[in-house]
Amino acid sequence: MKTVGIIGGIAPESTIVYYKEIVNAFIKLTDEKVYPKIIINSIDMKKMLGQLNENKLDELTEYILEETEKLVKAGADFGLLASNTPHIVFNRIKEKSSLPMISIVEATCRKAKNLGLKKVCLLGTKFTMRYTFYHDVFLKEDIKIVTPDDGSQDYIHKIYFAELVRGIFLDETKQNLLRIVDKMIESENIEGVILGGTELPLILKDGDRDIPFLDTTMIHVEEVIKEMMG
Repeated sequence: MKTVGIIGGIAPESTIVYYKEIVNAFIKLTDEKVYPKIIINSIDMKKMLGQLNENKLDELTEYILEETEKLVKAGADFGLLASNTPHIVFNRIKEKSSLPMISIVEATCRKAKNLGLKKVCLLGTKFTMRYTFYHDVFLKEDIKIVTPDDGSQDYIHKIYFAELVRGIFLDETKQNLLRIVDKMIESENIEGVILGGTELPLILKDGDRDIPFLDTTMIHVEEVIKEMMG
């Protein structure tokens, strides 16, 4: 069994989900008396967001690299970033880190490809929606990424940090998010929705609409389990 190292705390709500779901999935595949080896390094989300707001991507890369090396010293065999947003610098981290890393974006792209999707809407923080790191990966598989209008992006970003990362999940917010999805279905003929913020699957679920909602957290967890068992 390999030991997974998680860069978490970005935000805590989804880090809890990662821990629980990795444990639950592992138990289903093994003797129930055996639990997976997980190391969590909960980093400073405020610091990370500050670096992003000031577009200090070199500083962000170095910060996450420092925190990743702590996982190596603690005994991790491979690692992950338990959040979509810091994947803005994932390739830089992967190149420099001594710890093999599993990308949530690449895992989600494989899932979308397997579902035969060709055009999907990306929801997440403003950083995730406005940077091109999702687009770049999906374009290689001929899958088009579209995002909501600027006003909708601002709304999603606002409620993400005012509510979702704080564990607040309101039905009014859910309905507002679904209206954004409905608008994208009508205007862009999207075939699926990427829940590109690891707190989004806590308020939006596959089945809320007739098109698939890709839960990036669970997709990531599936890849982690494969690596742990490999």
